Amino acid sequence: MTYSNVLLFIDGKWRGGSSGKTIPVLDPATEETIGTVAHADIADLDEALAAADRGFKQWRAVSPFDRAKVMQKAAALMRERADLIAPLMVQEQGKTLVEAKMETMASADIIEWFAEEGRRAYGRIIPARLPGVYQMAIKEPVGPVAAFTPWNFPINQVVRKLSAALASGCSIIVKAPEETPASPAELIRAFVDAGVPSGVINLVYGVPSEISQYLIPHPIVRKISFTGSTNVGKQLAGLAGQHMKRVTMELGGHAPAIVFDDADVESAAKILSAAKYRNAGQVCISPTRFLVQKGVYKQFIEKFTDGAKAIKVGNGMDKDSRMGALANPRRVNAIEEMVQDAKAKGATITAGGHRIGNKGYFFEPTVVTDVPKDARAMNEEPFGPLALISPFSTFDEVASEANRLPFGLASYAFTSSTKTATAIGSAIESGMVSINSFGLALPEVPFGGIKDSGYGSEGGTEAMEGYLNTKFITQTGV
Repeated sequence: MTYSNVLLFIDGKWRGGSSGKTIPVLDPATEETIGTVAHADIADLDEALAAADRGFKQWRAVSPFDRAKVMQKAAALMRERADLIAPLMVQEQGKTLVEAKMETMASADIIEWFAEEGRRAYGRIIPARLPGVYQMAIKEPVGPVAAFTPWNFPINQVVRKLSAALASGCSIIVKAPEETPASPAELIRAFVDAGVPSGVINLVYGVPSEISQYLIPHPIVRKISFTGSTNVGKQLAGLAGQHMKRVTMELGGHAPAIVFDDADVESAAKILSAAKYRNAGQVCISPTRFLVQKGVYKQFIEKFTDGAKAIKVGNGMDKDSRMGALANPRRVNAIEEMVQDAKAKGATITAGGHRIGNKGYFFEPTVVTDVPKDARAMNEEPFGPLALISPFSTFDEVASEANRLPFGLASYAFTSSTKTATAIGSAIESGMVSINSFGLALPEVPFGGIKDSGYGSEGGTEAMEGYLNTKFITQTGV
C-alpha cells in the first residue's frame, strides 16, 4: 500500500474538505512531503455532527451482541491488513516497522476486548424496601463522542476511544492527528468495511484548536476524550466543564523508575532500556527519571548505558533499525535544549546527546547522569530518547522525589523484596505502577493517571464507564 492523500470520512463517505484545503504530510526520516490530508472547516464539522446524531440513534438500537459481531470483523480486518498499514505508519510517524506492526496488531486485541466487554455492561437489581417495588440501575450510552488523539501512537490512541464508544452504543467524531493521518484512517476503514452504519463513525482533520473549540461546546456532543499534553488538556477540560460534558483525559507524564539496591540490576536495565527508547521515547508512560539507590548506582549506569549505545538508529523501514526518527523537528530541538541545560547544571552525558545527521529527525539514545533537580528535563516531560539517572539513599527520599512533580501517570520500581515492593506501590502517587516488569497498557487493565496526568481510564472495565450513563428506574406494581 503506497502512501496516498488522506480524506475525511463523514456520514459514510470518504471526501475532501468543503474548502478544498489540504495539509502536507512529511516523512520524519527524510523530511520529504509524502502526501496531504484534507482540511475540515465548520461546514464539514456541522455535517459530521448531524451524521453522528443520526448514527447514534441507529447504533444505540443495535444490541450489544450484534455490535460485538461487527467490531470483531473490524479486528479481523486489522490483522489481515497489518502488513499494508504498518508501512504507512512508519512513513508518517518515524517509528520502526516492527513497532508499527505491533501497534497495528495490538489494535485488533483492543477491539476484540471492548467488543466482548460491551456485551457485559451490566446493570443491577436493587432490593426494595416494600413488596411490589422493583428498583433497577441500567446502563445507557452517553451519546455522540468527540475524540482528540495525538501523533505518537496514531492507531493505538484512536482505537481505545473508538472501541469503547462503539461497544457502549455511542457514535463518534474522531479528530485524528494531521501529522500522522493515514494509519488512523485505515483503522476507520476497517470498521466501515466491517459494517458499521453510516454516521456512527466520522473522521476529521484540520486546525486542532478550531475543531476542539467548535465540537466540545456543541449540544450534540455529550462526551469528550482527549489524549495529549497537560496544558491543552486543562484547557479542553475547562471548556467541557462549562457545558457539563463527560470527559476522559489522558495527559502528560514524567514517570519515575526506581531501582533499589536489592534489585536484579541487569534485568532492570534491560527492561527499562527497552521501555525508554521504544518509539524514540515518545511515549506518555515512558520511564524518564531513573532513581537508583547508591549501592547499585554505578552498575546500573554501566548496564543501561551499554544498552543505549547498542541501539541502532535509522529509517524505520530498515529491518536493522531498532529506533526510528522522532516525529517532528520540535522534539529534536526540545531534546537538544534539555541535554544542554542538564550539562550546564553539572550533569554528565554517558551516551548520545546529539542529533544524527542533517536529514531526518534522528537523535541518539541519550543517557544523562547525576542530574540535579533544577534541570529542565527533571521538571518538564522530555518526550524523547532521553534518560535521566540520579542516585538516592533512602526509601523516604526516593518516595518524595517520585511524588515531587504534579504528574501521576505511570511509575516503575525494581526490588527483590516483597515488603519494599508493597511499600513503594502504596507510596507512589500514580495511576499505574509496574514493579519488576513493564506490565502496562494491556486492553484488560486500567490505563490512566491522576493529578496533572488526567482522569478516567482508557483500558479495563473502567474505560467503559466513561461512555455509559447509569439510569435508576423504580417501578411499583398497580
